[in-house]
Amino acid sequence: MEPEQMMQMAIDVARRGITDGQSPFGCAIARDDQVLSARHNTVWGTTDITAHAEVNALRAACQQTGEIVLSGSVAATTCEPCPMCISALHWARIDTVFFGASIADAAQAGFNGLNVTSQQLVTLGGSPLRVVAGLMAAECRRLFEEWLQGPRQQAN
Repeated sequence: MEPEQMMQMAIDVARRGITDGQSPFGCAIARDDQVLSARHNTVWGTTDITAHAEVNALRAACQQTGEIVLSGSVAATTCEPCPMCISALHWARIDTVFFGASIADAAQAGFNGLNVTSQQLVTLGGSPLRVVAGLMAAECRRLFEEWLQGPRQQAN
């Protein structure tokens, strides 16, 4: 499955999340040509600070496969993964993560992520996870604009 197709799925689920009053983040995970999951952030709806799009997508992919090791899988996420999410992607042994918007873009929209890039964490930790920045970045940044224009919870 092409990374752009996966990112479009992540964008689509992020939009559903915005409609549901959630933060503007989405993630899709696939292995070979099979989509394992596509989920959005549900922090506000579940009152669970760990319910980021990547964590939700990983949980669903693991349930789908019955495995906690997702080697051979690729993730596409609308925003650069936070330290918690990049760690979870590493622990699941995802091969590659593509992201659109950056941590700096999220900060401009009012989110208070740690100012540490995914690549810095992967490098410092010696992870084999491949991080590819900027896939469909303009489309992913647009999600922040859509979220800021609509009814929403405060940023987190």
